[in-house]
Amino acid sequence: MKKRDVSATKDESVIGHVDNKLDVSAIKDGSVIDHIDSKSTLKVATILNIQDEERVVLVGMNLESKCLGKKGIIKIGGKIIDQKEVNKIALIAPNATVNIIKDYNVVKKFKVAVPETIEGIVKCFNPNCVSNHHNLEPKLHVLNKNPIRLQCHYCERVMDSNDFVLT
Repeated sequence: MKKRDVSATKDESVIGHVDNKLDVSAIKDGSVIDHIDSKSTLKVATILNIQDEERVVLVGMNLESKCLGKKGIIKIGGKIIDQKEVNKIALIAPNATVNIIKDYNVVKKFKVAVPETIEGIVKCFNPNCVSNHHNLEPKLHVLNKNPIRLQCHYCERVMDSNDFVLT
């Protein structure tokens, strides 16, 4: 086995090669979203507003995965993602896992899960829905998790992932 190049400090973002595999450096504190379907990686990045981040952000796409074939990964240094962000990720990348990192160690790891009711995350696509004309927080019930199908609490319209407009 080849030795890893350890000339860089842990705080630096380093990409190196170990036994012909790509190796991306660890982050000290923050969040790692892994097992994202490669096609959804940039959508997840948009959900997390990484373009506005001033901390270290690493985005990898089309990485080899035993489970998905190709996957994406996003590492955000210094940011712990919240439940609302996790719920949005679940709608876009239902196979994703979230790792919370503290002092270079994974302190919490979990798979995202689509909740039974989605509030304040997805806007109803019906232009006549009361939630789009009054100051009502969008509320949708999950009819099916795979593939995702949602029903508006107010107008009862059913939508699939092609109809989603995230708030």
